[in-house]
Amino acid sequence: MIPVLRAAACALTIALAGCASLPDNADRPATTAFQDTADTPLGRRIAPLAAAHPGLTGVVPLQSGREAFAVRILLAQAATRSIDVQYYIWHDDTTGGLLARELLAAAERGVRVRLLLDDQNTKGLDDLIAVLDAHPAIEVRLFNPFANRGLRVADFTGDFSRVNRRMHNKSFTVDGQFSVVGGRNVGDEYFGANNADAQYADLDALVTGQVVPDVSREFDVYWNSPSAYPAARLVAAAGPEDVARVKGAWDTLGDIPAAGKYVEAVRATPLVRDILAGTVEFEWAPCRLVADDPAKVLHPPDRKDLHMVTHLHEALGKPESELDLVSPYFVPTKEGTEGLRSLADRGVRVRVLTNSLAATDVAPVYAGYAKYREPLLRGGNVTLYEMKRSPPEESEAADRARRGIGSSGNEGLHAKTFAVDRKRIFVGSFNLDPRSARLNTEMGIVLESPRLAELLSQAFDERFPREQYEVRLSQDGNDVIWIERRGDDEIIYDTAPDTSLWRRMGAGFLAILPIEWLL
Repeated sequence: MIPVLRAAACALTIALAGCASLPDNADRPATTAFQDTADTPLGRRIAPLAAAHPGLTGVVPLQSGREAFAVRILLAQAATRSIDVQYYIWHDDTTGGLLARELLAAAERGVRVRLLLDDQNTKGLDDLIAVLDAHPAIEVRLFNPFANRGLRVADFTGDFSRVNRRMHNKSFTVDGQFSVVGGRNVGDEYFGANNADAQYADLDALVTGQVVPDVSREFDVYWNSPSAYPAARLVAAAGPEDVARVKGAWDTLGDIPAAGKYVEAVRATPLVRDILAGTVEFEWAPCRLVADDPAKVLHPPDRKDLHMVTHLHEALGKPESELDLVSPYFVPTKEGTEGLRSLADRGVRVRVLTNSLAATDVAPVYAGYAKYREPLLRGGNVTLYEMKRSPPEESEAADRARRGIGSSGNEGLHAKTFAVDRKRIFVGSFNLDPRSARLNTEMGIVLESPRLAELLSQAFDERFPREQYEVRLSQDGNDVIWIERRGDDEIIYDTAPDTSLWRRMGAGFLAILPIEWLL
């Protein structure tokens, strides 16, 4: 076919596909989290601790990727009543397959499983979704789905304002007693696979006690929202041969070398077994869930009454002396930059860790951040760090040796956590960028825990200056420089370290495009 005809045929295909519409969603059955789960094994074990800490939340930070994976697997194995799962990304890879297999195994034991996935990243997952959804104890729903399953570009072409709004929330709740919340999606790169092309430094929290019913209510609101569509109305049903093929693939995951690392992590992680034995030492603290209303994606982005930012500010409080921010995608905008400089001007020390150009997986976001570096640094009391990209061969050792917040993965930073005055700390999915603030839905928890907040602030005190690039202005104040510390030596770079000229030129070009509202 000659190029002109090929282009015309492509355009016609997209135009015809663009006529597809979403199915009716009005008659879905509404379901809610079980309330009577105190008699489950997990409920019985946590009851004495929860009773000893009334009104408080027990939390254990999950900084190691493999530990975070193992806890999800072990919680699923311990479930007897329900598993509610909400994610932005679920990859059909080793960890995604192993977790899907555990959800199916739980359903086989009679556990009710509800899986809510944002539809942005489900391309290629139809078989996995259909097989899980085929089980009578499992229901899968897709949030803000694409009408065109095979040619999603048609939705972007004809329905961009809708499909550009995504659910970025992340939670994994078992028997209404424990939940894992934080920054990790489901995929090998989020759980520290040593053979993955990309690995992220990330942070989750295992929580129990007061906040878990709030997480369950948040899940119910999203599950029953108009934007959550039963997968069965969008994805072809799985036949017996499909079920056999997909389950067969899950059963052979144990033969993959990468899976061995995760199986060993499950065996070696005592956390859930210690919970069942009543020997876990939780940090107990007042806790508040902050989450967007799912209706946010149905209304114009400037509807601030539907944003969680105000609630996040209320929960964290006004900084008096310190504000420490970890955000992989940091685009403070003009308004945010002025706000941070205002804090600095009244004596608040502001410190930020974000991805370097070498470490970021989203170059446009880095370009959006780069133009605010100089204004922030000219405030005089703002310190910027950019995360290095570690060599892949170092990642496994780094996972063992540096399990603090912001330890390097071989791709970059993915944790989202903020500490105020070494007293309160946020852990969740919210990035300091326009997309999190205005377009996507987000969630997280704010803990009034000086001990946990201190851990993040100590990382800024001690580790980040040694392990990451510090960004400063040159002595004459005209240029941005990067400082790398190696022992007592300082290496100064006048261009973004560990990047090619082409990558820097690309970021420079992206910085002049009017796309900040998309970042």
